[in-house]
Amino acid sequence: MTRLFAGTPFDIPPQCEDCGKPESECVCTPEEKAQAEAKRKREADRLPPEKQTARISVQKRKGGRKATVVEGLTARANDLPDVLTRLQAACGSGGTVKPKEDLIEIQGDHADTVRGTLAGLGFKVKPAR
Repeated sequence: MTRLFAGTPFDIPPQCEDCGKPESECVCTPEEKAQAEAKRKREADRLPPEKQTARISVQKRKGGRKATVVEGLTARANDLPDVLTRLQAACGSGGTVKPKEDLIEIQGDHADTVRGTLAGLGFKVKPAR
């Protein structure tokens, strides 16, 4: 079977999206192609921070401890571990990500610091209801 534009100036052989070489000369392994496709899919799901709203609350835990909780940022639309790292550095405390619940928890009452840091990253920030 021939291609539609065979023999014309529009006859451009298909190229690999990863290495940029023609598919007949591509040196990418199937694993590399799968990783690149997964990365493209993750990036397509991302939303810019300006289109997301984070809700911040301070919750009391057993023993009288407090935790600052950030809700409203989904794991599909964000790199939550990177956001957590930035918040931990700004607050100087520990924390965790709960991707199934789309939560970020910071140990202690750091609502003002978290609010300022997230606003600096470009997120809209509201107090939790």
